Amino acid sequence: MKSHARVVVIGGGVVGCSVLYHLTKLGWTDVVLIERSELTSGSTWHAAGGFHTLNADTNMAALQGYTIRLYKELEEISGQACGLHHVGGLTLADSPERLDFLKAERAKHRYMGLETEIVGPEEIRKLSPITDTDGVLAALYDPLDGHLDPYGTTHAYARAARRNGAEIHLHTKVESLAAKAKGEWDVVTDKGTITAGHVVNAAGLWAREVGRMAGVELPLHPMEHQYLITDDIPEVYEHHTELPHVMDPTGESYLRQEGRGLVIGFYEQDCTPWATGGTSWDFGHELLPNDLDRVGESLEFAFRRYPVLARAGIKQIINGPFTFAPDGNPLVGPVPGLRNYWSACAVMAGFSQGGGVGLSLAEWMVEGEPSRDIFAMDVARFGDYCTRPYTREKVRENYQRRFAISYPNEELPAGRPLYTTPAYGIWKAQRAVFGSGYGLEHVNYFAPEGEPLFETPTFRRSNAFAAVAEECRAVREAVGINEVHNFGKYEVTGPGAEDWLNRIMANRMPREGKLVLSPMLSPAGRIIGDFTIARLGPERFQLVAAYAAQAHHMRWFQQHMPDSGVAVRNVSLDRLGLQIAGPNARKLLERVADIDVSKEAFPFLSVREMNIGMVPAIVSRVTFSGDLGYEIFTPAAFQAALYETLAEAGRDLGLKPFGMRAMMSLRLEKSFGAWLREFKPEYTPAETGLERFVSFQKEDFIGREAAQRERDNPPARQLTTFVVDADDADVWGDEPIYRDGKIVGYVTSGGYAHYVRKSVALGFVPREMVEDGAGFEIEILGDLRPATLTTVPLYDPDGTRMRG
Repeated sequence: MKSHARVVVIGGGVVGCSVLYHLTKLGWTDVVLIERSELTSGSTWHAAGGFHTLNADTNMAALQGYTIRLYKELEEISGQACGLHHVGGLTLADSPERLDFLKAERAKHRYMGLETEIVGPEEIRKLSPITDTDGVLAALYDPLDGHLDPYGTTHAYARAARRNGAEIHLHTKVESLAAKAKGEWDVVTDKGTITAGHVVNAAGLWAREVGRMAGVELPLHPMEHQYLITDDIPEVYEHHTELPHVMDPTGESYLRQEGRGLVIGFYEQDCTPWATGGTSWDFGHELLPNDLDRVGESLEFAFRRYPVLARAGIKQIINGPFTFAPDGNPLVGPVPGLRNYWSACAVMAGFSQGGGVGLSLAEWMVEGEPSRDIFAMDVARFGDYCTRPYTREKVRENYQRRFAISYPNEELPAGRPLYTTPAYGIWKAQRAVFGSGYGLEHVNYFAPEGEPLFETPTFRRSNAFAAVAEECRAVREAVGINEVHNFGKYEVTGPGAEDWLNRIMANRMPREGKLVLSPMLSPAGRIIGDFTIARLGPERFQLVAAYAAQAHHMRWFQQHMPDSGVAVRNVSLDRLGLQIAGPNARKLLERVADIDVSKEAFPFLSVREMNIGMVPAIVSRVTFSGDLGYEIFTPAAFQAALYETLAEAGRDLGLKPFGMRAMMSLRLEKSFGAWLREFKPEYTPAETGLERFVSFQKEDFIGREAAQRERDNPPARQLTTFVVDADDADVWGDEPIYRDGKIVGYVTSGGYAHYVRKSVALGFVPREMVEDGAGFEIEILGDLRPATLTTVPLYDPDGTRMRG
């Protein structure tokens, strides 16, 4: 074994071998893979080997499509067969809600170019005669679905990587990792030490242990998973073609042909977390004890769905562990807080996602960023709130929901409440219905007396509709109050603070007492953050951005931190507060502030430090509601006192609390974009309208060159707003946009704008089609709904209320 390598990949499963291959494909050939046993040890060898493109996240679906298309190329490069069976796949729907879900997925696939279709019971029986369609309304058919040989596929990646110059060392156990001063790592094994420029944790079942070697606790946990292999079945082997995969969500099962018999696996409710104390280093090519009682109900349901099973013998029962992250997506990318330590873990669908994971991580390492937005699998989407017990609870929940309908308004219960603010009890006493993001509880809306304290999950308008409308009306006609805790907040100080912020932010820094809005860009000019920046003093700034992007943003700050002169502190939970918005907001603030807050003394986009009653506060003259408003930040210990002060003073002004459902409705009336919807690492300032917050007078900031190219050569697409002729369902995101019968774009987000009483969609279409009043159609749950493009905000189009 060599003493130095550019990259050491730890783990010889399909993901580790994919990372190794893609690194060599992009030109990094001084790479080494270390495996404690044989290739495919761990989860890979006992995997069922299925692959599919279906994924709720469109970028994840695209990467799964890349993975599937890669296999034939990999066979040619390596000379190793992957055992491909492109048999197609059916996902059954036996309820109107399930059919809505499949229609929404099919709509996404239309603009992605995937050839899926909704088929009825008769077509289902033609494709899969062994399936009993009693009660089945329809199915989503995907011709790309199939299965392969896990052993052959993993060795195909490995052979291709070796041919490109990579080294693979088997029966070599990593015993410890030691970070070195210049960002290198000593990888200590039982065969010697190798110094690596980068370390990739692709250790699968042992990813937690390899993470702890570097001092991090990765949020993942293994689960036991069972599938059965039957004896020969005449109805199977006598069929003229290989049977397609069938996923039966109600039965919690997936089924495919295996030779002359069948494989059927289950994601049962009575599931079992595995190795809660850690994965033994002695575990390898062995299975866990069978536990058919655990899948008894699912198996009984399967006998009704596939009657041939009741007459078939069981050849083998496979019960083996594999790993999940709390949301079921992989953990990929540079691990926050560490230099040159990368994660490629929790890839539970390795043969659907392994190629895309390997490509994305290799691009990130070699080229500085992935070629597409992969925030859905970025390891930095989780934070310190993911304790071991929390992770285990969420992983269990995710396993149980593997085939559940994912509703866009659904709030999942496991691991909650975890983080709460001092105002939590205040809101709860007022009948708040809570949601959760990044471990923190936030108010979605307030339920009226007599209404349930939960929102019904749906693709259509929910039971919260009327309550949210009332909250929006309170903001627009009087004054509303809610929290600012679901913003990430950072304090940047030091003599080099202004220069550093001018380097990493696209806009010029404000003068003292002022605010600016600024995107933060990657070198390729893509949006990796949208910030409100307040200058509180000569060397003191407050940054405000999306709460769920904290680890993502802190990682970027740390990666670009100068040696001295700048300090960055994440104060997201230390600095809480409230916001007030509406025509009476200034009257309310005047009653409680100890300084002049008139329009002249405190104009739009200003920031002041003041006392609100007895509470010290930082007050920004800005609001995401698009109305006259103020964001009030205070140390967490003062939040309850701040609320009492404002509530008492605003009693006769019509002060009402409002939640995030109302906030997201109000922002649509102003065509304001939201993080991970309109603003995310897939998009650029010129496409989204953020270009007006880019200061090209600055000579040097990250992403300037790319942003300049787009300013000089406008991109092909543009974000715009549509008023939709909707019925009982509004857009949520990812619906295709049509013109003259052709798909020309897609929706980024939308919903019902309650105050203007219109259904609204934001989305991308070709720049040349952006004309006020132009007609389009948007697909909502299988129906094409007329949509009219508007180039001006639906509420306060000239900003008089907001700036007044």
